[in-house]
Amino acid sequence: MLQLVSDKPQTLKEFTENNYAQAAFFWNILLKNKDIRVNGVRVGGDMLLQAGDTVCYYLTAKQAEKLAFYPVYRDENVLIIDKESGVNSEAVFAALAREQVCYFIHRLDRNTKGLMVFALNEKTEKALLAAFKEKRVEKRYHALCLGSLPKSEEVLTAYLKKDGDRAQVKVFSKEVAGSEKIVTEYRVLEKTDGLTRVEVVLHTGKTHQIRAHLAYIGCPIVGDMKYGNTAKNKALKVSRQCLVAKRLRFQLNGELSYLNAKEFCSRFKAELI
Repeated sequence: MLQLVSDKPQTLKEFTENNYAQAAFFWNILLKNKDIRVNGVRVGGDMLLQAGDTVCYYLTAKQAEKLAFYPVYRDENVLIIDKESGVNSEAVFAALAREQVCYFIHRLDRNTKGLMVFALNEKTEKALLAAFKEKRVEKRYHALCLGSLPKSEEVLTAYLKKDGDRAQVKVFSKEVAGSEKIVTEYRVLEKTDGLTRVEVVLHTGKTHQIRAHLAYIGCPIVGDMKYGNTAKNKALKVSRQCLVAKRLRFQLNGELSYLNAKEFCSRFKAELI
């Protein structure tokens, strides 16, 4: 049993997805069996929590052991993990924070797999936040796309605008009111059966940039149900984007410069599952 306390008004589902990945994996089963209790009362559906509400999760040993992420590297300053698809970044942080002091540096989309970095002390947190902001962290993504990319490699430029009401973004060829410039570089790795695997480097890091930009040029990521081809995704029986935060390198200064000699790689591949 794991007991957690809600820190603000929110739905039980939202709280679960951001705090306990294993319970989120088995959400429907837990509700059906009424294996979640709120303030001591068994619940069989989603509900609104208030700040201070106590939530208890009663998972089987097998359910609780399902991994949401894998360790990649750790020292006294930095922790790097490999996140599974279907896991909120916030839930990874919550799980880590229950075991140790750590600091949230960046996030990945729920259905994107791959590498995430956490700081283990305040000094490292400050240094990593500055490095991410100043583009001194090189992140390479692998994506499996529908169709063929126009060139074997290219640096794409466009403009992205957020639509907060729809929780998505839109890409334009020219600057429009409220838009931000985006630069996305890709390199084709492999072509097979109408699909293309590419490596992507972000020169700007905006919300859903890779997914939206590749869809804009006519090669959406396989499994992307927000920006992709719904019919083809259903035909391929995939509903999570085949996108992996694959490689990570640092360009750090001072005491953390020892990390610059290392390259970190995700175990995951951008492929049909």
